[in-house]
Amino acid sequence: MRIARFSIDGNVGFGVVEGDELDVIKGHPFAEFERSGQKVPLDKVRLLPPVLPNKVVAIGRNYADHAAELGNTIPDVPVTFFKPSTSVVGPGDPVAYPSFSQEVHHEAELAVVIGRMCREVPRERVKDVILGYTCANDITARDVQQREKQWARAKGFDSSCPLGPWVETGLDLADISRGLAVQCTVNGEQRQLGRTSEMVRPVEDLIVHITEAMTLLPGDVVLTGTPAGVGPLNVGDEVAVTIEGIGTLTNKVIKRG
Repeated sequence: MRIARFSIDGNVGFGVVEGDELDVIKGHPFAEFERSGQKVPLDKVRLLPPVLPNKVVAIGRNYADHAAELGNTIPDVPVTFFKPSTSVVGPGDPVAYPSFSQEVHHEAELAVVIGRMCREVPRERVKDVILGYTCANDITARDVQQREKQWARAKGFDSSCPLGPWVETGLDLADISRGLAVQCTVNGEQRQLGRTSEMVRPVEDLIVHITEAMTLLPGDVVLTGTPAGVGPLNVGDEVAVTIEGIGTLTNKVIKRG
């Protein structure tokens, strides 16, 4: 099912998306819940980031072609970094171009949403800790990343982590391994097109690696890397990330005010 987080008339809740309607649920998706039967047209609500993560753990250089296009080699172990919770925005929210950068890039990514608290997860249990999947855009100040080496400002600035439009729970690890199409367009022009089967390290390996070091909490998000084709964004651009079987996440770039 597709679980969305939404706002209507100042109230925030979760609901199951069915066609052009949203069936409001009682409670939250990280435990057993019931559908209320109260249905709201999707066009009458504002979709929010589907989760509010305590942390976003991201993986760099997990597609060989992307590593090569930036002149990098495949690392011996996954490159991990954080994006703070304040970087998260939802579908339709603006991405504010940071004042300290002159080269901001899009990076379309599959995002894994964690469903339960977990630590030191064995590979065969990874499926049990995943709630579902959503679309992400790892917006990056490329010039700052190259200049500062440490990626905190380059990838952690406000609005640099669009997520959405909802969490798809109907996909499994086998679907990811077979290969879902990951696409990014800017103003309707295709920039990126890859498949999740092209990941250097699959989702299972990433979750095992991350949880060796830290506890993941319900609602935390793991970004799995981006395929080749990353490129610049400018103020006024509309950037869209589409992942097969999930949906499309669209955001507009604005001047930071």
